[in-house]
Amino acid sequence: MTELLPNGVNGVVHARDAIVPLVAVPADQIATGSPRQGLIEIGTVGGSETGIWELRGGAVLDTEVDEVFVVIAGNATIELLDEGRTVEVKTGDVMRLVAGTRTRWTVPDRIRKIYIASE
Repeated sequence: MTELLPNGVNGVVHARDAIVPLVAVPADQIATGSPRQGLIEIGTVGGSETGIWELRGGAVLDTEVDEVFVVIAGNATIELLDEGRTVEVKTGDVMRLVAGTRTRWTVPDRIRKIYIASE
C-alpha cells in the first residue's frame, strides 16, 4: 500500500475528507448489524504505523494492538471485554488501547480515527 506521507517528505493529509474505501467486516467479527470498515495507511513514525480507520453501522469484535488514537469524526461505545467496563468516545477524544485487549465497538452511524500503532 502506498503511504500518504512517506518518510523524508513534508506533507499534509486532510483526514476528515480522505476517501476511505469501506468493505464488509468479516462475519466472525460481527456482533450486530452489517458493519463496513476501511483504512488507509498514512505512513510510519519512529517505527509505528499511522493511518485513518473508519467503521460504519453496527458492532464488531476485535483484539487490539498497542495503539493510541484520536477520533476525528463520529462516535462509538467501546466495551473492554476483559475489564468489564465501557468507554464512550467522540470527536476530539484520545484513547490508548493495550495489545491483547478484547473489545466490542458499537457504532450507531460511523467513527473515523487517526491511529498510531505498534507494527
